[in-house]
Amino acid sequence: MTQALSRSDVGSAPPPGGTLGMTALTALAPASWGTTYLVTTEFLPTGYPLVSGVIRALPAGLILLAVTRRLPHGTWLWRSLLLGTLNIGALFALLFVAAYRLPGGIAATLTAVQPLLVVGLAFLLLGEKPTRWRLGWGLVGVVGVGLIVLRGRLSFDLLGILAGIAAAGVMAGGIVLTKRWGRPEGAGAATIAGWQLTAGGLVLVPLALAFEGLPSGLDLPAVGGYAWLSVVGALLSFLVWFHGIGRLPVVAVSFLALLSPMVATVLGWLFLGEALTAWQGVGFVLALAAIAAAQLTPEVVRNLVRFPATTKGE
Repeated sequence: MTQALSRSDVGSAPPPGGTLGMTALTALAPASWGTTYLVTTEFLPTGYPLVSGVIRALPAGLILLAVTRRLPHGTWLWRSLLLGTLNIGALFALLFVAAYRLPGGIAATLTAVQPLLVVGLAFLLLGEKPTRWRLGWGLVGVVGVGLIVLRGRLSFDLLGILAGIAAAGVMAGGIVLTKRWGRPEGAGAATIAGWQLTAGGLVLVPLALAFEGLPSGLDLPAVGGYAWLSVVGALLSFLVWFHGIGRLPVVAVSFLALLSPMVATVLGWLFLGEALTAWQGVGFVLALAAIAAAQLTPEVVRNLVRFPATTKGE
C-alpha cells in the first residue's frame, strides 16, 4: 500500500481527460469542504471550533506521514509550518468559527472573495499579471456573493462574518505560497498534505487546550461527523487539492473554492429547510459562471463560439 501510494503520489503522467479531468478532480476538494457547515451545526458539540480543527487535521496528517514515511527537513521545516498554519490551522479554526456562528451557505459563501485575493498575491509573489478576464469574473463572483448574502432574510453575526473573510485571506496566501515554493524533489501531494495537516493540527493543539478544553461525552453522531471531516474533509480532499495546485494555474484553482458555498447552501436547503430567494438563485448562477469562465481564457472562449458557427456554415 505504501509503495503504491508513493508512486501515485509523485506521478508525472497527465490525468485522464487532461486539464479538464484534473480540474474536475481538484473540484472535489472544495465540494467536500462545503459539507463542513452541515456536519458542524448538526453533529458536532457546540463551542469547540479549535478542538474540531485539531480532530479534523491531526489524525489525517499523521496517517499520511505514516504512509509516505517522509519528514520535512531543511527549509521545508519552516515552510511546512507556515503553510500548515495558513492552509490548515488558521483556515480550519476560522471556518469552524464561521460555521458555528452563521448559516451554512452564508458562512461558506464569504470565501468567494478569495479569487480576487489570489489574483493580487499571485501578481506580488509569482509575477503573474492579473488579466481583465479573471479580474472581471472575480468581480462577478463577488456580485453573486452579494446577492446571496444581502438578499437572504437571515441574521448575521459580525464575528462569524469576519472569520469567514479571514478564512478566505489565509487560504489565498496558502494557495499562492504553495504554488511559489512547489515541492522538494521526490515529494508528491500525499507528502505535502501530510506535512501541512500535521503542522496545522499541532499549531491548534495548545490553543484548543488553553481556550476550550476537551468536549465531554461525544455521542455517535459526533464521532461520525469528526470521522467524515478528518477522512473526507482533510485526508482525501487535501491530497486532491495539493495535487491540483501543482498541475493547474493558481488563479484558476482559486475559483474552484466557490464550489464550497454551492454545496453548503444546497445541503442547507435540502436538510435544514434554509429558504432560498430568487435573488440568491441568481447569485449562485453568477458564482458558477465565474468558476467555469475562470478555467478558460478569452481565446478559448472565442474558439468555442467560432467552431459551432463554422460547422453550421459548412
